[in-house]
Amino acid sequence: HVKHNQQLAEGSPLAIELGNIVLSALERNPLFISAALPNRIYPPMFNRYHEGMHFGSHVDGSIRLLPGTGDKIRTDLSATLFLAQPESYDGGELLIEDTYGTHTVKLAAGDMILYPASSLHRVNPVTRGARLACFFWVQSMVRDDGQRTMLFDLDGAIQGITASNTNEASRVKLAGVYHNLLRMCSQI
Repeated sequence: HVKHNQQLAEGSPLAIELGNIVLSALERNPLFISAALPNRIYPPMFNRYHEGMHFGSHVDGSIRLLPGTGDKIRTDLSATLFLAQPESYDGGELLIEDTYGTHTVKLAAGDMILYPASSLHRVNPVTRGARLACFFWVQSMVRDDGQRTMLFDLDGAIQGITASNTNEASRVKLAGVYHNLLRMCSQI
């Protein structure tokens, strides 16, 4: 009852072709891999909001059925990839609520936000132009958001030490801690 937008038919040849482009780019994106620690990704979907369209407050469903497989995916993370430049439309901001308040997101075309699927969120009404986006869900190898955040921060610190090339012994030790923590936290 809260959804008022247009959506490319799931499983259509165009949706599959575009989704494969998105998935291919994600596979090569170390920041996405580090932040999401993806185990499975729901096939990307595509939507359009034109003037007057919006999506009311909701929490994404916790389990999705993978089309045509009978397999289920737990939705740990939600992702929105913006496909229209923000100046091409007014309104259409993604609002995400968490314990720290409401965060407004309207990114450049090609930029993506990844956030806990358990977050209450909505899309403000578009008042001019059209908002185009790709969205999907990730089942992470690490179910707990707090654990994923710590692993992401640790990975960033390791990358910083690697880039500075200052202390190889510390880098090796931290990398070992990272992988052992990932092993402990992993759900696979």
